[in-house]
Amino acid sequence: MADLQSLQQKYAPVVSKIKEFEPYGAQFTKDELVGDQYHLVASVPSQVVLERVWDVIKQVDPQYKDLKHEITNTGGQDATYTVKSGDNLSKISKLFLGDANKYQVIAKANNLSDPNAIQANQSLRIPLES
Repeated sequence: MADLQSLQQKYAPVVSKIKEFEPYGAQFTKDELVGDQYHLVASVPSQVVLERVWDVIKQVDPQYKDLKHEITNTGGQDATYTVKSGDNLSKISKLFLGDANKYQVIAKANNLSDPNAIQANQSLRIPLES
């Protein structure tokens, strides 16, 4: 018989990932034990963010048979990010695309001829990778 505390520990990286995106519109709503399953309720602002959450779920347990989830995408496919001082495309790419080396995807989506020329307060579209 599963218990809530052990499932919370198991899926803590998933909750952590959702909370990492709270500044961008994600919201962890609740968790509870439903039968033998960990019931996780959350919302994310885009499919891009949902993909990062799913990456973590699959790392925690590729079968996720003990997970009952309601993770709702409240936005569209792409994410939007406002550049902060000290940011670079690699850092943003690591957060949203899961790989710092995919910064060219963001550069292309935003028609940036020089990926190093982003500025604070600039709004970037983070596309869902195909």
